[in-house]
Amino acid sequence: MHISLPQRRSAARCSNAFLLAGMLALAGCAVGPDYRRPPAPDVERYTAQPLPATTGASSDGASDVQRFQHGRDVPAQWWTQFGSPELVRRVDRALAHSPSIASAQAALRQALENARAAGGTLWPGVDAGIGATRQKQSAASFGGAFKFPPLTVYNASVNVSYGLDLFGGTRRTIESQEALADVQRARTDATYLTLAANVVTASLQEASLREQVRATEDIIAAQRQSLQIAEQQQRIGAKSLSDTLAVRTQLASTEASLPPLRAQLAATRNQLATYLGTTPAQLQLVPLELDGIKLPTDIPVSLPSRLVEQRPDIRAASAQLHAATAQVGVATAALLPQITLSASGGSQALDAGELFAAGTRSWSLGLGLTQPLFHGGELRHKKRAAQAGLDQATADWQQTVLAAFQNVADALQALQFDAQGLAAQTTAEHAAAQQLDLTRNQFKLGATGYLALLQAERSHQQARLAMIQARTARLADTAALYTALGGGWQATGDVANQQP
Repeated sequence: MHISLPQRRSAARCSNAFLLAGMLALAGCAVGPDYRRPPAPDVERYTAQPLPATTGASSDGASDVQRFQHGRDVPAQWWTQFGSPELVRRVDRALAHSPSIASAQAALRQALENARAAGGTLWPGVDAGIGATRQKQSAASFGGAFKFPPLTVYNASVNVSYGLDLFGGTRRTIESQEALADVQRARTDATYLTLAANVVTASLQEASLREQVRATEDIIAAQRQSLQIAEQQQRIGAKSLSDTLAVRTQLASTEASLPPLRAQLAATRNQLATYLGTTPAQLQLVPLELDGIKLPTDIPVSLPSRLVEQRPDIRAASAQLHAATAQVGVATAALLPQITLSASGGSQALDAGELFAAGTRSWSLGLGLTQPLFHGGELRHKKRAAQAGLDQATADWQQTVLAAFQNVADALQALQFDAQGLAAQTTAEHAAAQQLDLTRNQFKLGATGYLALLQAERSHQQARLAMIQARTARLADTAALYTALGGGWQATGDVANQQP
């Protein structure tokens, strides 16, 4: 289709007029409330009582005292603070290959494109069209005096339309879409943070279970030696069959505790495979030892005001509140007059070759005003629904903030009590080990019986496993505090950082 120079100039003048009208419309006000984030809780700490400067140590002379550094934010890649290259490799692999990350990134791209699409409604719509219509006039229209043969009408046109955004309904819609993109951006960051925390927690659990399996196997080996001694003493008549049966029962009981530990270890590795974006059959991991994981000693504790800014779930709730606020403006603007400008220019001819010839040009200018009068209460109820949505989003934001402060308080207090619990368990394990050595020596000398030996072995087994679990809990609660404080890290990929 060819458009003549005068027509192009006419279309350009129309476009300029629409752009000017759009700029005037943008200068107008936007109905509805403007978004303001609610204030953060006016507190200076997370717990009811001030935190001590440090936690305790696991035993006398131990260097695992944790120091709380108030006012400092969590490091960007907080999992590196555990000093384990294997743990870092696992987290990096999960962030690179997990389908949950790919899903979150795709959802973010979709939200960004929807926001950009909404922004296009501020501009005039320009469409070009060309067509041909075959038609025949009825002779009855002219009293039957004339008969018209069928004819073909060719047309080509450029149409421009623009809705004046006098009351900001369009701008509020764009604002809502951009806020929804911010919601998805925060949720993407939350996906990264949650995945990293899950990999760290599962890796700690794997190391703990492996250590518990090893400890149980050591205890089983010692009890088998005790059973051999009991059977030898029974053969020479020094001990009765009941004594041998008691040792055998204790050994069987300990052996029975081993398969559940191995099952938990296998299940944990299978879970790690899912986090790392592979199947259990394809998973290849370097074993992670509990002794190879360092307890972070300098613990940052962000200010409460910073928590509201950096936790992904709070940022998502804030953006959702922003979107709900804008929707009130959209519903309010729908109650007010809508003004539409339109223009078109083109050509009509009975022969395709005569399009744009002299005398075939056509044009039109239009101005439309629509004022809603009666819609059965639809528009009014939609506005009330938007206001209810705003109330809900406000309450959700408040609940999210309260839950976040609870998470941080729980993690901080857990670290205090973890140190005390590990110190007690360490003391108990050392005492149980000494008691077991003493009882074994006494048993060899005949100074004590099987019951005392069995009780000493049982006590040492329980104390050793409890100490391993207490060490793991202290590491896991440290990771939980990093996560509760927002991770201090956001997705750094190009997709996550795009602005709508």
